[in-house]
Amino acid sequence: ISDAQQAVNALSKGEIDFIEAPSHDLLPTLKKDPNVNVFVSPLAKLQYVFRPNTLHKPFDNPKVRHALWYAFNQEDFLMTTIGDENYIRPCKALFICDTPLATTKGTDGLLTSNAKKAQELLKEAGYDGTPVVLMHSTDLKTLTNLAPVAKSLMEKAGFKVDMQSMDWQTLVARRAKKDPPEAGGWSAFLTAWVAADVMNPVSAAYVNSGCDKASFGWPCDAEMEKLRDEFARSSDLAKQKEIAEAVQKRNIEFTAMIQVGEYIQPVAMRKNVKGYLTSPVPVLWNVEITK
Repeated sequence: ISDAQQAVNALSKGEIDFIEAPSHDLLPTLKKDPNVNVFVSPLAKLQYVFRPNTLHKPFDNPKVRHALWYAFNQEDFLMTTIGDENYIRPCKALFICDTPLATTKGTDGLLTSNAKKAQELLKEAGYDGTPVVLMHSTDLKTLTNLAPVAKSLMEKAGFKVDMQSMDWQTLVARRAKKDPPEAGGWSAFLTAWVAADVMNPVSAAYVNSGCDKASFGWPCDAEMEKLRDEFARSSDLAKQKEIAEAVQKRNIEFTAMIQVGEYIQPVAMRKNVKGYLTSPVPVLWNVEITK
């Protein structure tokens, strides 16, 4: 059911039993329903990320990408998309706040919407006004407002932005293309990762900087790959923390991705749904519906 309000109405009437990702602005309505349980898993945290395409102008220049750290702030992204302070957390840690590898080292002054500093960096980088083709997902509520926020903040920093709207499946197909932005490719998009997927340098797909072996955006950085390899081969937590900190600092220098905030996604279910398990993502193992 694509319409969020229609889905909530169906749950309230008993026409459906479960909503995986109810709209945050409708949670107060659901909480008042005596037949509905809104369940918040402490593990169900997600991280918003901005992903630049490093193959083509303007983001083939790491100095241009670095300006984004000053252009963005996490609060705007989180409040515009989620809008409820009970379910959001600005977090500068690359590997998720309140986890063993969380650190804010190297992030001072970043993600503060310092447009003046971003403008200075773009000038130093020789940015020539090449448009940023920003893909805008329109049909998933938790993603819909991300690109407009990015566009606004980037334009204040001096970027020229061509935001192109499409449904998520079209975005997914297009992000696999390596064509130049002006030939049907892209410059950047935003998405969300389940926290459990991005808690270390090995599992975090967008930290992978293995050139053609990397994920969409194809960052290519030998130093980052050396650090990821060292992390994978280390079994000592203290050493892993040291490497993870170095990875975070290197990502800020190289900018394979930018974390733009964390949020919690509750699920909603009829109260006759029993056996739901606490997990990082919704799973329907062990679930039964009672009368």
